[in-house]
Formats: sequence, structure tokens, C-alpha cells
Amino acid sequence: MKGNRAPTLSRKVYEAELLRLQTELAKLQEWVRAEGARLVVVFEGRDAAGKGGAIRRVTEYLNPRGARIAALPRPTERERTQWYFQRYVEHLPAAGEIVLFDRSWYNRAGVEHVMGFCTPEEHERFLRQCPAFERMLVEDGILLRKYWFSVSDTAQQERFRRRLEDPLRRWKLSPMDLESITHWEAYSRAKDEMMVHTDISEAPWYIVESDDKRRARLNMMAHLLASVPYHEVPPPVLNLPERPPSTGYERPPRDLRTYVPDHAARL
Repeated sequence: MKGNRAPTLSRKVYEAELLRLQTELAKLQEWVRAEGARLVVVFEGRDAAGKGGAIRRVTEYLNPRGARIAALPRPTERERTQWYFQRYVEHLPAAGEIVLFDRSWYNRAGVEHVMGFCTPEEHERFLRQCPAFERMLVEDGILLRKYWFSVSDTAQQERFRRRLEDPLRRWKLSPMDLESITHWEAYSRAKDEMMVHTDISEAPWYIVESDDKRRARLNMMAHLLASVPYHEVPPPVLNLPERPPSTGYERPPRDLRTYVPDHAARL
């Protein structure tokens, strides 16, 4: 917990437990497929709270045909005229699928509200409709899990600084992200109000302390696994067939094709 930090995990311990949890996630996905279940995992939190890194570790060994990430861009002019939840509904899973929302319909409770991208009336309507919307999802059989990644202002500032200095991660930082620094308390109040209305028994919020990214990833993954009543599904029995005897096929000469240069040979 913040203010009472646990010892930092060693990389060796972290990587061993991460692999174990990822192995269990692969079993979970196979159970979802076999049972025809539908799993939705919502990742929310401040900018640089560690949502993206957690999502990458969750999906690293999952079959992308049955597990996908929904990271929606800003709405088009047409989408702005739709019912607010409409564009999210089309990304919900069918039977046997897992969908991870890298930010979700909760944009309206956070950035849209704080930055004035929606009206006060639209924000109030969202807070009224969201619990009903989520209850409908759960009533229809969708397994809905919601995680809020909680990061301190000092940890966020340091992560922003590292992104600014790293050309490989600078794309993660937008002018809107930097502006969020000056609206820290406004975002805090918006999050508190959102929790009051949407932390419902059918779909509760789970807070992930994320100043320590390694610990946050393991905690989130372990909680997700513990919250779903999955079991290991025996894999199908597969046998590698014998290669049939040659019928005389000969590969065309190499000089008839254009090959990628052997860059690795020059290293």
C-alpha cells in the first residue's frame, strides 16, 4: 500500500510468477472457449498508471483469435450522435471470447468530464445509465471485471519524464497527458464521483496499487484468475503425421527470387 511500501520484487521472482500466471491465463482462455463464456476486462486509471503494460502481459501468450484488445480512438462525428454506449457494444465478446478494454466507456466519467468534452448533462446521464448498462451485461451472462490502476502523482511525474526522454516510448505521451498534470485534483474528484455511482455489487471496481508496476501486474492477474471459476480443459490429442515420400519436386533456383539481405550476418 502507498505509504507502507512492500519490498521490491526481484526480477527473478517476478518473471517466474509472471510466467506461472500467464500459463494459468492460457488455461482460462481455453475454458472460456470450451464453455462458450464471454469475459470483459476493463482497464482504467490515470495516464501512465501501467494499464498498457498490464494488458500486454495478460495477452502475451493468449490466442489472438479469441482474445483481443479494444482501444477505441476518439469518436467520429457520426458516433457523437449515437447513444453513448453504442460504439462500445459492438466490441463486446461473442461466445468463447475475451475482450480487454484499454480504457472504455468510462472515458465519459474521466477525461471527457474533466476536459469539457461532454456537457454536464451528458456526464450526469452517464452516471445514471452506466450501472444499468453494466447490470444488463452481467444479467446476459457476460463476466465483467473492472480494474482501476492507482498511481501516485510522484510516480506519474517520473514516468512522464522517462517517456519524454525515450524516443521508443515518446508516442505514449500526448499533450493531453501532460495537461492532466495540471488537473490532478479535478481527475481525483471525477474518479471519486464515478466510483460512488458505478461501484455496484454486480460489477464492482477493483483498485490496483500501481506505483510498483511488477507488483501491480502480478496482483491484477492473480485476482482476475481467482475471480473466474475456470478449470483446466484437457487439450485435444494431436499426432504429428509422417511426412509423405517425395514425388520428385525440386525447389526453383534461388536466383529466380528476391531475398531479404542477411543483415544479421554483418553484426
